[in-house]
Amino acid sequence: MAAPVAAAARRWRRFWGPRGGPSPLRAFVTVIPKVSQVDNSSDFLGHVPHRRHPGVLHLKSVQLPAELVKAAQLLVQQSMVPGLKEQVVALTNYLWSRKRPPEASELQRQGQELMSELRERVQPRTADAPNVLTNAEEEKLQTRVLTRLRKTTYHWEALRYTDELGLVYVAARLDGGFAAVSRAFHEIRKRVPAFAPCTLLDFGSGTGSVSWAAHGFWGETLREYLCVDSAAPMLALAERLLRGGSESQAPLFPGVYFRQFLPVSPKVKFDLVVSAYSLNELPSLAERRETVRTLWRKTDGFLVLVENGTKEGHQMLMEARDTVLGGCDKVTHDPREAHVFAPCPHHLPCPRLSPERPLPCNFPQTYHPLPFPWNPPQKEEKFSYLILRRGPGAGEEPWPRITQPVLGRPRHVHCHLCCADGSLQHAVVSPRRHGRDLYRCARLSHWGDRLPVRTPPGEAPPGDDGEAPAGIGAESAVPER
Repeated sequence: MAAPVAAAARRWRRFWGPRGGPSPLRAFVTVIPKVSQVDNSSDFLGHVPHRRHPGVLHLKSVQLPAELVKAAQLLVQQSMVPGLKEQVVALTNYLWSRKRPPEASELQRQGQELMSELRERVQPRTADAPNVLTNAEEEKLQTRVLTRLRKTTYHWEALRYTDELGLVYVAARLDGGFAAVSRAFHEIRKRVPAFAPCTLLDFGSGTGSVSWAAHGFWGETLREYLCVDSAAPMLALAERLLRGGSESQAPLFPGVYFRQFLPVSPKVKFDLVVSAYSLNELPSLAERRETVRTLWRKTDGFLVLVENGTKEGHQMLMEARDTVLGGCDKVTHDPREAHVFAPCPHHLPCPRLSPERPLPCNFPQTYHPLPFPWNPPQKEEKFSYLILRRGPGAGEEPWPRITQPVLGRPRHVHCHLCCADGSLQHAVVSPRRHGRDLYRCARLSHWGDRLPVRTPPGEAPPGDDGEAPAGIGAESAVPER
């Protein structure tokens, strides 16, 4: 008898808090407002299991092709790179913590502010005499400003890939990059099963993992894979991987071409254009924007951008999103509009980029890494991605995206959602308020899936009336008996 009473007391304290009042976290929880209930009688699920509802997009675990694993192992074993494990760890940490290159205008602004601050300290300005410094004092002040800027500014450097660094990159990033791109391709194939690309452009192709992933999804229709990378050693390494680790063996699948530059003609377009972990290799915001415009001009179907799941990676993707949606391209070769296919369910500013507390919009993907001694059986890649599509996106369901792990509790589920009205909601789904089918769909969903709910057309989204969303009351939050 004591055990059930103690369990009930724990549940009571979890909801009401340690002092008998409502838990402070409950004040930020809202019920999904004005959501249509769904059930199997409406044929919404098509009589499929709830764990396979239409919003499910996650992959359990990505497995690299056996031929690619064998080729990567062969190349690494033949190279005999000294201290490979330590170099892999160092390169992985460096790439994850890498930031965007500082802009010259921002550095100039910081330098002027710092110069004014230091000048005021050396000789404060008065009404009678302005703070005029001698030439020697001015030079000393400039030296102090430059020293301060060097200490506080991120020192971005372009990566110079050599044969040895390329092999370290294969051991460090081949599997994780393959997993992230596979997750993005899986969403396209799941939501648009009729999409059958014939041509692929991979900008910043590196090890060629994008071509391997695309071949696994659309190998029956793809006839041309164009890999573009400015580093000649990486192109040679990707070609050797394609040949099974040998220079004389035939390619494991045909139609792959390697180049150091993008095609010049604007009329050359590709069904699928991809840039994975490449935007941060460009030295300025202007070059990133121009590159994104060029890639969009060459897109006939989908443009897929993937970056690290950090604040920097997410913000670079939002820059690219604004560049394409802004429509400021002076050269228009395709009148079709840009449509955000994933992960955003809207074209509004990202709600996670609040000035007070910007957060990255990222998603996890588990995978089986290359079988090196230092790798565990499974690893997780945390990445950010953006998929843009040609056309208005007619017929797309604006279902909200789950942006954090789903938290299951007795008879209710907590979901963090990015909604079609551009807001973030911490929603609680229960069978009493939302129906058994929607509740089970939410309970069996994962981080990165879409929750199949929508606000009926013509009704204002929550918060538009100036009132805060209603908090969870005891009727909806206390577990049902």
